Amino acid sequence: MHIHYFGGEDWEEAYMREKLQGHELTFHAGPLSASPDISDDKAEALCIFIDSPIGEAELSRFPALKLIATRSTGFDHIDLKATSARGITVANVPFYGENTVAEFTFALLLALSRRIIDADERVRETGQFSVEGLRGFDLAGKTIGIVGCGHIGVHVIRMAHGFDMNIIGFDTHQDPERAKSLGITFASLPDLFAQSDIISLHVPYNAHTHHLINKENIGTFKKGSYLINTSRGAVVETEALVEALKDGTIAGAALDVLEEEGDLSHEEQLRTAPHPNEASLKVLLEDHYLINHPRVLVTPHVAFDTIEALKRILDTTAQNLAQFGAGSPANVVTPA
Repeated sequence: MHIHYFGGEDWEEAYMREKLQGHELTFHAGPLSASPDISDDKAEALCIFIDSPIGEAELSRFPALKLIATRSTGFDHIDLKATSARGITVANVPFYGENTVAEFTFALLLALSRRIIDADERVRETGQFSVEGLRGFDLAGKTIGIVGCGHIGVHVIRMAHGFDMNIIGFDTHQDPERAKSLGITFASLPDLFAQSDIISLHVPYNAHTHHLINKENIGTFKKGSYLINTSRGAVVETEALVEALKDGTIAGAALDVLEEEGDLSHEEQLRTAPHPNEASLKVLLEDHYLINHPRVLVTPHVAFDTIEALKRILDTTAQNLAQFGAGSPANVVTPA
């Protein structure tokens, strides 16, 4: 197949060429969105990441296209109605970082529970070895609520058992036999909120999970609980989290994602022009409150980012491309 590969790090070209010998690959340094003039009437496949939105305009530039292989689990950057109408197959990477994200979840939780960032900064910035104000809390015996017991959530559950924690789960499929096999108790979302010392989010972002935690329900959280979010920023209503931190409902939070993290990376635009969306600007400013809050840890969406996880992404993507070329499509995304 003739494949256009957009984005990726420098080392990926050699890695993918080795995996896809016999196919013709053309590599582009940036995303498809950065190359509006590129077109190819012979290209059969595009290999992209989430920074390459694809709709009718992009598809028209590749009239012979048969496959879009996205190097991601999510595929909301692709217009599935448009691809379906043109008979184009879309393949994704359904699983690649279950243990990776779960490990990072506990890294965040331990950083919160043992004040690790505060302790490190004190030594680095002041040279002092005083323990004053750095007292933490044990995870053993605490109740952790896992919202979303899919592939990542299950790994978090296994790790929580290792810390001797009590585990409550919420999932759309609450099978008693599954709960028994996982060693957890399933609960309703309100009951999970009310009983959990720590709540960890592991759900996809969609219409059903938008602001899953919001101003109406965050007040039902156990007083002094902690929130960990390594899923998607908009699962949590930022204003609700800010208010809960201010009134002490939530004692602290660790966030690898923010509701407006895209705007946060392009703040210079606000210096020369009004923000195009006033509501987004409000959330942006609230995100700054979170970034500067002494009991909030914010990381730049890196829970997935290990060399092993990235290689798993590329391995699955290469498999998707090779199997499609051989007439046996794998990991095909089906339009809803």
